[in-house]
Amino acid sequence: MEGRADLLVSDLAVTELVSAVSRRLRQGALTRDAARRVHRAVTEALEARVFVRVELTQEIHRRAEQFLLTLTETPLRAADALHLAMAMSMQAGSMASFDARLSAAARAVGLLTYP
Repeated sequence: MEGRADLLVSDLAVTELVSAVSRRLRQGALTRDAARRVHRAVTEALEARVFVRVELTQEIHRRAEQFLLTLTETPLRAADALHLAMAMSMQAGSMASFDARLSAAARAVGLLTYP
């Protein structure tokens, strides 16, 4: 990741990552120490500007609302619509997501998806 200027992330993405980590912690799949290390690594990378930080703006909320109303073939949750709107607002060419619905919506608006 180091040396790249094309990785976009928002605080919403970090919060969702921590939610996923905490779920695995509750399930016993991660130790508390490992969960803290993941959180620390991501927040330190964000603060060190390894990623381009994208803020949730009023424009992004309106764009997300349009996606929620128009992408009826791939129903989105609010947070997913916000991620998609942020990517489109920053003119991203691709999106990384492990969520099938978000990936389908990203492809529907012309983004490449990973994995």
